[in-house]
Amino acid sequence: MIIGADGQLGTDLVRTLDGELSPLTHAQIEVSDRTSVDAAMAVHRPEVVINTAAYHQVDAAESDPAQAIAVNIVGARNVALACAAYDADLCNVSTDYVFGGEQRTPYAEHDATGPLNVYGTTKLAGEHFVQALAPRSYIARTTGLFGIAGSRVGRSNFVETMLRLAEQGRDIKVVADQRVSPTYTYDLALALGGLIATRKYGLYHVTNADECSWFELAKAVFELTGLEPNLSETTAAEFGAAARRPAYSVLANSALERVGVPRLQPWRDALKAYLSERGLLA
Repeated sequence: MIIGADGQLGTDLVRTLDGELSPLTHAQIEVSDRTSVDAAMAVHRPEVVINTAAYHQVDAAESDPAQAIAVNIVGARNVALACAAYDADLCNVSTDYVFGGEQRTPYAEHDATGPLNVYGTTKLAGEHFVQALAPRSYIARTTGLFGIAGSRVGRSNFVETMLRLAEQGRDIKVVADQRVSPTYTYDLALALGGLIATRKYGLYHVTNADECSWFELAKAVFELTGLEPNLSETTAAEFGAAARRPAYSVLANSALERVGVPRLQPWRDALKAYLSERGLLA
């Protein structure tokens, strides 16, 4: 059972996973409502639940945390309780924003957390509920997602935002002092399918290989599409987002490799694949 089946990751899970699937959209299940979750479990009786539902409006959560708490904490708890009650495995998707960004080498699964914003704090609390309540669970932290569902009307991701701003002829300033591992949801979906097949429960980091700044990612988008907007660097301090982000949140995929799931391709190759699927490669 895939919760959030019409999101970026959920869409790619539906098209990559083998076997019988129950893809549920937000209209079909509300994770913050225990009754809704239990009803879905009773109907579908899944062997495995993948919970991709998240409130990820990072800046908005700073001034109005209620939805982040409802979805990322209470929702994770409700799904974990339901999986335990219905004897199902659970894969819960989490984030690099559980870290504070003090390191300058990739974060391993055992490294100390220290979220800087409400979103990261709620996702970390959700992790704790999953670990405590669902003994057969995987927690998969990832970062900087871009997927084909993000190109749909009303949706977005960083890559699509850059393309839209370029098409509008806008001057574009992008933060150059925050480093991540941008991750293609198609690759992530394949890796999660492989992880679930191992039955080796635990905490995992799952991202495309290598790292870059958001500015370097934007530059790669324009190089690969042949667009030439007026792109310049800025700093997080100058950009002035409401929520603090970690300056460095690259994730080492050590645990994933130890259980035999192949390393995901480098982010630049993943970006090429995404833009090719969009028909946008120069």
